[in-house]
Amino acid sequence: MPDPGALLLTGATGFLGQELLARIVARSDRPVVALVRAADDAAAQARVDGVLAALGEPAGRVRGVAADLERDDLGLGALAANALAADVTTIVHCAASVSFGLSLEASRAVNVEGTRRMLDLALRCAAFGDGLERFAYISTAYVAGRHPGRFGPEDLWHGQRFRNPYEQSKCEAELLVRAAGEELPVQVLRPSIVMGDRRTGWTTSFNVLYQPLRAFGRGLLTMVPGRAEAPVDVVPVDYVADGVLALLDEPLRSPQTHLLVAGDRAATVGGLGRLAGRYFGRPAPELLDPERFERELLPALRRNADSRTRAVLESSAALFPYFAVETRFDDPRTRALLEARGVRCEGLESYLPRLLDFAVQTRWGRRLPARAEVLAAA
Repeated sequence: MPDPGALLLTGATGFLGQELLARIVARSDRPVVALVRAADDAAAQARVDGVLAALGEPAGRVRGVAADLERDDLGLGALAANALAADVTTIVHCAASVSFGLSLEASRAVNVEGTRRMLDLALRCAAFGDGLERFAYISTAYVAGRHPGRFGPEDLWHGQRFRNPYEQSKCEAELLVRAAGEELPVQVLRPSIVMGDRRTGWTTSFNVLYQPLRAFGRGLLTMVPGRAEAPVDVVPVDYVADGVLALLDEPLRSPQTHLLVAGDRAATVGGLGRLAGRYFGRPAPELLDPERFERELLPALRRNADSRTRAVLESSAALFPYFAVETRFDDPRTRALLEARGVRCEGLESYLPRLLDFAVQTRWGRRLPARAEVLAAA
C-alpha cells in the first residue's frame, strides 16, 4: 500500500482533541502533526509531549508545530505552510472556541476565520505532495440553533435563530466547509453535548451540564427554567472519539455529514432532573416556564439574591436555553454504520452516576489525576 502521509490534527490540547490524539497514536503508525498555539515549534513540541505523557504515550510520537488560527497562513508563513502541506494527506480540524460568553466577532475570529485558514491549508495539501485524502471538520449538532423539529445530516441553514455566538459561528464555519466540498474531500462530524468517558467518568472539561449539576448538588439550584419533555442530547467523549476514528476510515467519495448524537436515546430535562435528584439525594429541581423566567424571575433574582446565588445564576444562565430545546437530532444511517463497527451510544441514565462520581471525587476538576492513571485503575 502507498504511504498514507501525515495526519494533521488541530485542537490536540483540548478535551476532545486529546481523546482523538490518544486513539490516533494508539491505532496507527502514520506520522501525526499537531498544530498548537505556542511561541515557537520547540514550545509547541513541549506542549504536545506534555499531553502525550498525560495520555500515557511516549514523547516524540507526534510532531508539534506552532500555529495560530487567527493569523494569515496560520502564522506559519507561506513557505513553511507549503512545506507542511507537502507532507499532510489528512486534516482533522478539531480546534474551536467553545465559550458561550464571547462576542460574535470574537467567536468568528477563531471558529469561522480559523476554519477558513485551515481550508486554505487543505487546498495547499491538495496541490502539493500526495494530495489531500480528507478534511474532517468537527462541528456541533447545535448548528441547528433554535430550529424546531427534526434536524438531520442534510440540514444546515434554515434561517434559524441561535442561542449564542458559539452556535452561530459554528454554523457559519460549516457553511464554509460545505462550500469547499466542491473542491476538497470534506467530511463534517457533528457531536451534541460532549461529557466524560462513560467507563471511567474521565473529563478535563467541567463546563456545560457539569455547572448546573454541581450547583444542584450543592443545593443552590432548586429551580431551573425548562420543559420536562425537552431533549437533552448528551454523548460521552469515548463515543465521539471512537466514532470520529471509525468515520475517518469510511470511504469518502463525496462530501459527508455525520451526527454523533444520542438521538432517540437522549434524556429529557425531566429525566435528567430525576437522575440528578436520585444521585444527590434531593428532590428533582422545579421546572419553571422559560419565557416567564427570562422576562420576570431572572432580573428579580439578580437584584435580590445573595452573592453566592447570583454567581450560580451568572454561570448557569447561558445554559438555561438548552433546557427548552425543540430540536430533535436524528442520523440513523451514521448510527447503523457505527454500530456495525462496534461503536454504540447508550442513554445517559446508564453512565451519569459514573460521570458524577468522577466529578465529586476530583472536586469538579480541582484534583484531576492523569488520564493514564484513571485508565489503569479502571
